[in-house]
Amino acid sequence: MVLPVLLSSMVPSEPNIPMIDLDGDASRQVVVDRQPGQYLGHVSTVLLEDGRTILAAYPMGHGKGPIVLKRSRDGGRTWSFRLPVPQNWATSLETPTIHRTIDPKTGRRRLILWSGLYPARLAVSEDDGRTWTPLSPVGDWGGIVVMGSLERLRDGRYAAWFHDDGRFFRNAGRFAGSFTLFQSESADGGLTWTEPRAIWSGSEVHLCEPGSVRSPNGRQIALLLRENARRRNSHVMFSDDEAWTWTPPRELPATLTGDRHTCKYAKDGRLLVTFRDMAEGPTKGDWILWVGRYEDLVRGTPGQYRVRLKDNVDSWDCGYPGLEVLPDGTVVAVTYGHWTKGEEPYILCVRLRLDETDRMVRNANL
Repeated sequence: MVLPVLLSSMVPSEPNIPMIDLDGDASRQVVVDRQPGQYLGHVSTVLLEDGRTILAAYPMGHGKGPIVLKRSRDGGRTWSFRLPVPQNWATSLETPTIHRTIDPKTGRRRLILWSGLYPARLAVSEDDGRTWTPLSPVGDWGGIVVMGSLERLRDGRYAAWFHDDGRFFRNAGRFAGSFTLFQSESADGGLTWTEPRAIWSGSEVHLCEPGSVRSPNGRQIALLLRENARRRNSHVMFSDDEAWTWTPPRELPATLTGDRHTCKYAKDGRLLVTFRDMAEGPTKGDWILWVGRYEDLVRGTPGQYRVRLKDNVDSWDCGYPGLEVLPDGTVVAVTYGHWTKGEEPYILCVRLRLDETDRMVRNANL
């Protein structure tokens, strides 16, 4: 079913909540990977159950390029060398994404790593990322940023989301003039996936790159959506029946307008969203962390405050961030960007605590 979209404002406006700036705080920043003359791009992370081991996957290139995998065993303070991966990971055509899954029948824990465009391909690890299968096609379909987000459903299945514009869903596709959001499900812990179904399609706005989050009570799933036509704010849509049906998308406040939203909950229950800022204002194109509550998504309210994690010296090319929250409350964000003028993008990790940023907001009387 094709859903309508609820529209209001004409262009993304300027955010109107406090902003604190951590760009110059080098003590919080850890270089994950940097190679002179080499573009290092779009990052996806996963935190393992020990609460300190983080895996980060990213391409050597703008989306397309050999996939690099690195590991931190100390919550992002230090990072390994580039880990060995299967040879055909070098053939990746697009942004890799990495997720934890649990097989509902056996209880086996897996890591799965996607590579998109056509055909969508999947690699699997059953030893917490020490060894991996090669990338293999999942079906006769593909898409863009497959799978940008994933949620476990109440019955143990997984739902995951991506988008396409007509070029990659089937072989030899063409741009359709519209964007479509797709959903696929897995009943075996991520090994096989259903033929994707469309949950929204439209051309007036180009909604894409769904970033998912469950409500605190677990009863609702929200998808935060990039608006790639740059005509409106970012959008959100909701499901109250375990991703079976979805509300029409509606605009979010300017404070959440950006690209590739990644969501996690802080230890105190507040919602954290990190993304590439695309609202009008002095931080447009920079790497942002939004601090608020899930209810802000539902009510359309702007949230509590925003943090500029790093100034991107390019006009837009950064983001696609990983976001993890450690057991002690430390927030670990990882992404790529043009952090040094005249140099190719590289991978940076920023660590912070909300009690610190809360204090900064209070002390600044913002």
